[in-house]
Amino acid sequence: MFIIRPIAGKDLDGLMKLLEKSGHGLTSLPKDPEVLKKRIRISERSFLHREDGPGGEDYLFVMEELFTGKIVGVCAIISKIGGFQPYYFYRLEKTHHESKSVNVKNDITSLHFHPIHNGPAEICSLYLHPEFRNSQNGRFLSLSRFLFMAENRKYFEDQVIAEMRGMVNDSGHSPFWDAVGAHFFKFGFLEADLLSVKNKKFIDELMPKYPIIANLLPDDAQMVIGKVHPNTEPAKRILEQEGFKFSGLVGMFEPGPVLIAEVDNIRAINESIIGEIKEIADKNFKSEVFIISRTNGSFRAVLGGVIKLKSGGYKISGVTAAALKLRLGDKIRFVSFKPKIEKKKVKPIPKTKKIK
Repeated sequence: MFIIRPIAGKDLDGLMKLLEKSGHGLTSLPKDPEVLKKRIRISERSFLHREDGPGGEDYLFVMEELFTGKIVGVCAIISKIGGFQPYYFYRLEKTHHESKSVNVKNDITSLHFHPIHNGPAEICSLYLHPEFRNSQNGRFLSLSRFLFMAENRKYFEDQVIAEMRGMVNDSGHSPFWDAVGAHFFKFGFLEADLLSVKNKKFIDELMPKYPIIANLLPDDAQMVIGKVHPNTEPAKRILEQEGFKFSGLVGMFEPGPVLIAEVDNIRAINESIIGEIKEIADKNFKSEVFIISRTNGSFRAVLGGVIKLKSGGYKISGVTAAALKLRLGDKIRFVSFKPKIEKKKVKPIPKTKKIK
């Protein structure tokens, strides 16, 4: 059984071990103990001390194997990006050019320097250990964050983005970086990636502000614009099922797509239910699978069953209650693990007339 909870200082070693196989695409969680220690401290402060509204808090969560204590996944939410340190993207624009006199048509794609100074929220830093990757664990890790957002709605902006990992190979090579970034920053992709975590100011200082015509770039650089890394495809599909769409923005170093959604329109948020526990079953029971979190105390979430009682309130299993540290009378917030697929009504096939 797995539980998702806020990260704590004691998790540094477990987080470092988890990230050993993360490759070069997880920009926001570099394999640097000092950087990670600082981010954990920021996360702990974010959970404890908040303003009346979103102020750039950085909430970091871990997915823990409950009975072994092993950390197998990590994910995060930033309540608001921008502020004193803007976030930088490229905005894609496409224009159509046509000459009837010579019968030529062209579509031109341009990338425009796009700093964001004022929100939205961002979900980020999602990584699941390769040995634990399957459709259930990945979806649970990704969607559990939305129950936290639903429970703490006033602390988040009205829109949320997700910058998806772009096409970078296992050795850290990016064809887009070779064609663009390398000419302006004069150092390698991996170094730029690490520097951007610590301070993004150098991007504004060194990056030209005029548009880049993508059609003039080498073919391999053009091909990766707006594309996600193969390992990120499942995460992208999960978010699209929840209501996320392409925002028109891409990353600056490796131009993976940036997805966006209205927070209140995200399925896992607007379909989540709050209910009181009126029964805790001694044995497991058959039920639809839900993501379940507690509403009191520190955030904790698990996968489990929930049954609505005829007398009012809800029933959960003893295992779920123990994992979430809940008792009778406590409240839970829960949502269906997967979106419900509406079945289309199939029109009956008309009977054929017999040929006399």
